[in-house]
Amino acid sequence: MTRLAAEIQKYQEEFLKEVPEEVKETMFAATQKLQALGISKKALKFGDKAKEFILPNALGKPVSLYQVLDENDFVVVNFYRGEWCPYCNMELNALQNINEELNSLNAKLIAVSPQSPDASLSTMQAHELAFEVLSDSYNKVAKAYGLVFSLAQELRPLYESFGIDIPGLNGEDSYELPMPATYVVNKDKEIIYAFVDEDYTKRAEPQEILEAIKNN
Repeated sequence: MTRLAAEIQKYQEEFLKEVPEEVKETMFAATQKLQALGISKKALKFGDKAKEFILPNALGKPVSLYQVLDENDFVVVNFYRGEWCPYCNMELNALQNINEELNSLNAKLIAVSPQSPDASLSTMQAHELAFEVLSDSYNKVAKAYGLVFSLAQELRPLYESFGIDIPGLNGEDSYELPMPATYVVNKDKEIIYAFVDEDYTKRAEPQEILEAIKNN
């Protein structure tokens, strides 16, 4: 088992020990229902052209995907749900661990979530991230990439009971979120690696991202 997957599994095992059986059943059922919709099959995939986007970073400065590509050989675009998601935080930390190696390969890392710039700044500071964290208000870019779903109604009060305020962090109350997704885009704007999964506990492995770049 790879390092990030092992870390996620360990966290998940500890978490499931602490929650009531009915909560586990509700969460698992919601994931299965989402998987049955097959949204990931319609998302951008390997070989597709990455769509341009311009989004504000944690300080409100606009960042263009295509401009970053003009200045680098590769861009890694990671879509995550938000700072409230422990799986996202483990993933962001794992990406930070390979950030210097990505830079040495002339690759830039960009993380995208529906959070407000203030929440994105909080995420950057909390995890000491040295890469751009962009705010995709109303999931406009995530929708263009085919990644968006609406959080199940039965999960909303459950998340609130965990102290998770998704409308407050996102600045809107649609409860729409992106599926976990990671893309590696080359100079020609072609997607040379794609990871998309309806299961929020599944994430792209940093080593796979590096290998995709090294093999191109």
